[in-house]
Amino acid sequence: MKNLISFLNEHKVDHEIIQHEVSIQSAQDGADYFGIEIGQTAPTLILKSEDSYYAIIISGDYGRIDFENLMMILNCNELKLAKPKEVEQITGCTIGNVPLIGHNLPTIIDRQLHRYAYIYGGTGIHNSTLKISPVEVEKLNQVVAFVR
Repeated sequence: MKNLISFLNEHKVDHEIIQHEVSIQSAQDGADYFGIEIGQTAPTLILKSEDSYYAIIISGDYGRIDFENLMMILNCNELKLAKPKEVEQITGCTIGNVPLIGHNLPTIIDRQLHRYAYIYGGTGIHNSTLKISPVEVEKLNQVVAFVR
């Protein structure tokens, strides 16, 4: 968490780290807890191709990931969600806590996040959430593709 805060401060990013006692398990839980639209929640999921890992940051109202479309965009033959153990090995975080920034993975971003001034996503630490502009999330990641 200290690394994340240092990184955000170093880049002069407007943000808020929100601590909460309640465990947020889904986009709907986050929307209800923070009193925001479900689309403002921004889970970071880890995808695995035949030879690489990717982060995909999607709006909470995204629905199902179109793996066929993503395979074409990323020019790969195989793409699936990484297994929980793989996520932990690659990011150092458990599923549901992968941070919006600082994971150092090639990143795919859902353009629909730009509907909002602020989005809410992982910090890498259980029971804390990062509130940040989607523009900053895009700037601070190694973006390789967009969806929607």
